[in-house]
This record gives sequence, C-alpha cells and structure tokens, in this order.
Amino acid sequence: MINAFLPHLLQRPEAHIVNLSSMGGFLAVPGQTIYCTARTAVKLMSEGLASELLGTGVHVTVVFPGAIATNIRENSDVKTSNKGTKNGAIKALSPDEAARIIIEGIERNASRVFVGKDARLMNLFHRLSPALAIRAIAKKVGGFLSS
Repeated sequence: MINAFLPHLLQRPEAHIVNLSSMGGFLAVPGQTIYCTARTAVKLMSEGLASELLGTGVHVTVVFPGAIATNIRENSDVKTSNKGTKNGAIKALSPDEAARIIIEGIERNASRVFVGKDARLMNLFHRLSPALAIRAIAKKVGGFLSS
C-alpha cells in the first residue's frame, strides 16, 4: 500500500501515514510470538519510513492500541487470567475514545501514539525493565506450553 500511495502523498504539501501496531509490537505475549513479530515489524517499518521521509511533507505515526471495547479478544487465541481486574474485565476504551486519541496524535505529528492507560503503562514498564515486564505479561496471560 505504501509503495502504491507514497508517490502521490509526496506530491501533496502535507500528508500522513498511520500504521497500527499493538502492545505486542514492543512486548512479547506468550503464545502470540508470530503475531508480536509482525506487530514489531510494523513498528520498525514505520520508524524506518519516517526517517526516509524526513524533510518531506509526509509524516508517519505508529499506533499501539491497548484494550479497546471490541470483540478482538473473543476472536483471538489469547487467554488471560482474571487476576487484578474488577469482575474479570479489563477497563477498555470505547472505539470512539480510541479514535479521538489516534486523531490527536496525527494532528500533532506524533511518531508514536499509545492508546489507553494499559498501552502507556506497559510501554513504560517494558522500557524500565524488559525482563520484569516479560515475566508480568507471561504471568497474566499464562505460558503457551502450560495450556
């Protein structure tokens, strides 16, 4: 898609490319290694593209959504424990709130947008202590081989 549209975007005075990654783009989730690898590739492609487009009117933002009130969890193979959550539910953002956060990030030409407190906190946690963050997510989700 980028190859198809980039020549047209470069002709405009200003344009924006937005790529959706995931918290799995910066923190591996047991049982989701291939998914996380793909989401990390989106992150790195976005960062590389942004560096190649410096000095042009084309900006690049990579989005890391946290929990959003959609049915994605029910349609995935990820099993999470109910520990530490009220009634077993993680506080998820509405799709409208998530969209507002993403649009605000685009408007300020943010290179990264973390959607939701969970995404922001896990990013910070992972940056401060990758090993501890990996153990915490493994404990929350459970090991792939243990299921």
